[in-house]
Order: sequence, then C-alpha cells, then structure tokens
Amino acid sequence: MRYMLLTHYSESDGESQSEEATAAARVAFASYTATLEAAGVLIAAEVLRPSESTTTVSLVGGELRIQDGPFADTKEQLGGVFLIEVADLDAALDWARQAPPARWGAVEIRPVAAHTVTGAWTA
Repeated sequence: MRYMLLTHYSESDGESQSEEATAAARVAFASYTATLEAAGVLIAAEVLRPSESTTTVSLVGGELRIQDGPFADTKEQLGGVFLIEVADLDAALDWARQAPPARWGAVEIRPVAAHTVTGAWTA
C-alpha cells in the first residue's frame, strides 16, 4: 500500500538557525532518504521551497482568488513529502517515526488512493 509522509516543521528565516544545524538537518534527510531507498520502499521524495513562495488558488462565489503564500497561517508548514510503498499502516508508522522532522516538527501519514481504469477508487 502507498502512503505519503508529509513533513511539517517550522520554517526558519535563515538567521535563526545556525549553519551547523542546517548542515545536520541536510545530513539527516540524506541519511533517511538513503535508508528508504536501501529498503526498497521509496517511490519519490521532494523538498519544498519555503512557504513564502507558495501561491494558493481558490474559487469564491465563482471568482478566482489568487493568494500569495500558503492557505494556512501557522508556524509549521509543509516542508516536503516522501511517497513510500509498504505492507500496512504499521510499517508506514515505523518509517514516519524515523523521519527527521518527527524530532522537530510532525510527520503526517496519509494513505494514497488510486483511481483505476474502471473508475473505482482503491487503497
């Protein structure tokens, strides 16, 4: 079954986080990604640019609304995603527990629904 691990953590302005902390985070993410790859469960991984580069689109009363920045005004932002394929939620939980943002933010686990040729949604 496929699961998306959505990593959430506070964004730094670049000045509030030391170069050492930034370097350590990069090493942690590289190690985690390599571990997922070695286990054969990683399908894709992406790190997102800071939320300040986000554009949010919605329709309000039939009118297009374009907003600079993320929809949610929160301290923690979506920072990246890992798409994995594992046997079940317990396995996804184990991988999420090992994700670096679990130590300084949160990791959301969401099952991926697949739309088949027949039009049915599958897990």
